[in-house]
Amino acid sequence: MTGIAIYVVLLQTSTKNEVKIEVTGEYRYITSNGMPDHKTGQFPGNGNPNAISPQKYNFRVPAHPKVAETTTELRMQDFGVAINGVPFDPGTAEWWNNDRSSGWHWEGVINGVKYLGIDLNNAHVQPTGAYHYHAIPIDLVKRFGGDGSKMVLIGWAADGFPMYGTFGYSDPQNPKSSIKTMKSSYRLKPGTRPNGPGGAYDGSFEQDWNYVKGSGDLDDCNGRFGVTPEFPKGTYYYVVSEAYPWIPRKYRGTMDDSFRRGPGARGGRPGGPPPGGGGGN
Repeated sequence: MTGIAIYVVLLQTSTKNEVKIEVTGEYRYITSNGMPDHKTGQFPGNGNPNAISPQKYNFRVPAHPKVAETTTELRMQDFGVAINGVPFDPGTAEWWNNDRSSGWHWEGVINGVKYLGIDLNNAHVQPTGAYHYHAIPIDLVKRFGGDGSKMVLIGWAADGFPMYGTFGYSDPQNPKSSIKTMKSSYRLKPGTRPNGPGGAYDGSFEQDWNYVKGSGDLDDCNGRFGVTPEFPKGTYYYVVSEAYPWIPRKYRGTMDDSFRRGPGARGGRPGGPPPGGGGGN
């Protein structure tokens, strides 16, 4: 009986969400075990053979972030981390024909259809056991009242700027203005792909999308300047949108090096192309 009791305690401890966020000096420090604090899909499961396991995350971001002279493209690392300590990692390691040199990079969420074992919170698991979000973490947003009646802070980007759910003020400088869904300014390219998988641009690949300035509420980094409940004097902030890019793919500021050592930088995402998408083999 003693052995059984000890096993149960260890199991509960290993699966409990642990996160600490504090500002010291010029940095905001985020330490967590990466375990979600909401229900998840079945892992291992269809499309994802990996089990969730605790991680040892030690991130830091600038407490007073600044806009950089130029934007920086997201590479193979996490974009940021949610307030529950789970990373935002929009990219995949899957390429058309398993050929990175092809330049055609599969998406994990394709026009709202989820591949690679992504669950109802738009997350799945790396071979390392790291659970991570590819789009809006629905249950996390709901827990903080993200029903469309207010802006909800859901995390911090690696450059220190805040990340919000899909809703924002209709007038970015007026906190008394109505709340609306923030629209991305990325649109599908017209026509067909000139090489690689061929076929019409349908969102299956990252390269199927173009930024069209002014077509939505957000800039090419999927963010904008404005006031928020946490920053009444205004700030630049990112939005996790309902459509591509979902999680931003560019930084407006300068990414802290602690994110280069995150799970995205180590690679190890589930292998194989999404089923039934864009002509991949």
